[in-house]
Amino acid sequence: MTAPTTFRIGGELEVRRLGFGAMHLRPETAQDRTRCLAVARRAVELGVTLIDTAHMYGWGANEDLLAEALHPYPEDLVIATKVGIRHTTSGEGWRHAGEPADLRDQVDEAMLRLRLDRIDLLQLHRLDPDVPLPDQLGALRDLRDEGKIGHIGLSEVTAAELADARAVVDIASVQNRYNLLDREHEPVLAACEEAGIAFLPWRPVAAGQSGGRSSEVAEIAKELDATPTQVALAWLLAHSPVILPIPGTGSVAHLEENLGADAVRLTQAQYDRLTG
Repeated sequence: MTAPTTFRIGGELEVRRLGFGAMHLRPETAQDRTRCLAVARRAVELGVTLIDTAHMYGWGANEDLLAEALHPYPEDLVIATKVGIRHTTSGEGWRHAGEPADLRDQVDEAMLRLRLDRIDLLQLHRLDPDVPLPDQLGALRDLRDEGKIGHIGLSEVTAAELADARAVVDIASVQNRYNLLDREHEPVLAACEEAGIAFLPWRPVAAGQSGGRSSEVAEIAKELDATPTQVALAWLLAHSPVILPIPGTGSVAHLEENLGADAVRLTQAQYDRLTG
């Protein structure tokens, strides 16, 4: 099976479909920082043009690290970040933060950390249940109209929530948990396909493994001279042309393994065996 290798987010931002999730770049020590910088730079060297980050990833540290590693950015590189969550010292360690004034502040903070005049793809990390949806998305729409945001995306939404959001503003992407073993959000993927919206599956490989289908995946990996992780990512690329997997890692070797997945070609029979 031959799948398209690129996708235009919002009909405008052309990116390689296989991107990179930066969540695992955690510069907690000087040694960690050196390793994380090397991973980010190697991703771009290997042709990644879509990198996903968020304020929540280290409460700004991840965005700072990407700027240190990659600024000034290549012209074709899209760095997507997420707002809508603030750090707390109690409970789960975070809270929803969807008030319009707070969202404005968060976008300004992200631009400063990333050293950007405009965030090409800004995603709402979670919908705030205590703030009307039109208020949250209206604030992002205003920021888009002001030129601070290029395109608006959502994360962890249902198909109904996506439909409600699209009634307020154009939505360019959805980032939900999804992989070969976890297809809970298939209805959301279908809605994205119909509308031409990018679907960025987070946790695109279940815990780095193939779970209950491990024997099937392992057999196909052997047939293709690939790794099980590459097979799982290749399945995502074959499953829908709007899927943009963003596998994350803090290892250069694992990064190179992940990015080799778009050279793996499943036959129709192999795809059908995996799809079940």
